[in-house]
Amino acid sequence: MALGEFDLIARYFARATPQAVLGPGDDCALVQPAAGMDLALTTDLLVEGTHFLPGTDPHDLGWKTLAVNLSDLAAMGARPRWALLALCLPAAEEAWLAAFAGGFHACAREFGVDLIGGDTTRGPLNLCVTAIGEVPAGQALRRSGAKAGDDIWISGQPGLAALGLTHLQGGLELPPRWQARCIERLQAPRPRVRLGQALRPLAHAAIDISDGLLADLGHIARASKLQAQVILDQLPLLPEGVDRVAAMDALLSGGDDYELCFTAPSRQRLALGCIAADLDLPLWRIGRMVAAKPLGDVLLMDADGRVIPHERQGYEHFVN
Repeated sequence: MALGEFDLIARYFARATPQAVLGPGDDCALVQPAAGMDLALTTDLLVEGTHFLPGTDPHDLGWKTLAVNLSDLAAMGARPRWALLALCLPAAEEAWLAAFAGGFHACAREFGVDLIGGDTTRGPLNLCVTAIGEVPAGQALRRSGAKAGDDIWISGQPGLAALGLTHLQGGLELPPRWQARCIERLQAPRPRVRLGQALRPLAHAAIDISDGLLADLGHIARASKLQAQVILDQLPLLPEGVDRVAAMDALLSGGDDYELCFTAPSRQRLALGCIAADLDLPLWRIGRMVAAKPLGDVLLMDADGRVIPHERQGYEHFVN
């Protein structure tokens, strides 16, 4: 007997929702934010062939579907609370659904998220999450908050996910010791939720890296009406044994790492070093924000201040 829509939801996605006033089952869920909190809301649509490869492991895909949304909340310094999931599926394949739901719920458990509702329908494989978090009123990190003189920072090791994708598509053969790591970064990213919350009293602006470092840093530069100067020698170390041109392009212009890029005043360097140690997460100081023209630009520079041309900024829908 074919699995119906409501049986599908009940079997694979219905879970207790202790953080909600009312969870799935009515026309709407009901939530109540804590006193003194702003709600942070984000939504991301993942389309097969655009955001993930056909045949991607469904458990990893379930994790990533929620994780990319939690990364947006992390960039605002928000604590994740609730999520809505909309699924467009070509068929109700129970083995696939069980694995996908397992990955999704694993991510939800780790980051304290209740799945409070959503929708399902039949069609090409598309996955859409709306995630809701809380941030103390007036403390959300915004792209427009950077100040002239701020250091530019980035977490983790950006570029690995893009290298993993290029490897899977046959465009680059990664050394064996990097293959699993790069593919894992692509298919099961780690949203930097704890880092985002720790940055609230320290950073002026933040964004998560989904479309490429230079492209996403450009959003901060434009919103803050400043210029971003990235110093080549201060960028994270490239993976050893990987083609350096490909690795540098992935670092600067690749997406899907979901690391955080943020700006902070120089007086916070020691505090940020302590956070890096506490979270066991590398933080790299890669440049500075300046009040120089052209405003809104991101310049890649050498140690002597000379501009290094780099044409590809990052991924853009409807262009790439």
